[in-house]
Amino acid sequence: MLGGRAAEELVFHDPTTGAANDIEKATGVARAMVTQYGMTERLGAIKFGGDNTEPFLGREMAHQRDYSEEVAALVDEEVKKLIETAHNEAWEILVENRDVLDNLVLALLERETLGKEEIAEIFAPIVKRPPRPAWTGSSRRTPSTRPPVLSPRSWP
Repeated sequence: MLGGRAAEELVFHDPTTGAANDIEKATGVARAMVTQYGMTERLGAIKFGGDNTEPFLGREMAHQRDYSEEVAALVDEEVKKLIETAHNEAWEILVENRDVLDNLVLALLERETLGKEEIAEIFAPIVKRPPRPAWTGSSRRTPSTRPPVLSPRSWP
């Protein structure tokens, strides 16, 4: 979600307001990762905040914070860390693949609309990152190497 912002910084050396919606969405996802999905080791698998949704109240008013100022500060730190990590990763990917980005821009300026095959050709030289390791939410819980059970539908 932060690729547009990183591209503006990389290419134009000056971000604009164009990425505001992307930043808002990325922040919302990061906050949900921390407060609803338990996706940080520091705070663990705990849901923070109540949701007393009422039809006449706006979403902001319906969200109740049921945790301390100290926990709120930790939530904010974790959200910031997730956003900064994603932003830096987007930047690094664009730096590694700047030629692909520039070729995409040139093709779009020339033709405005690109088909699947044209995009595949432009992206052919992309440098892919290694897959991320599995994550269980704790460095003490190692993911199993045993595959999931096959369902009867997947039997030969």
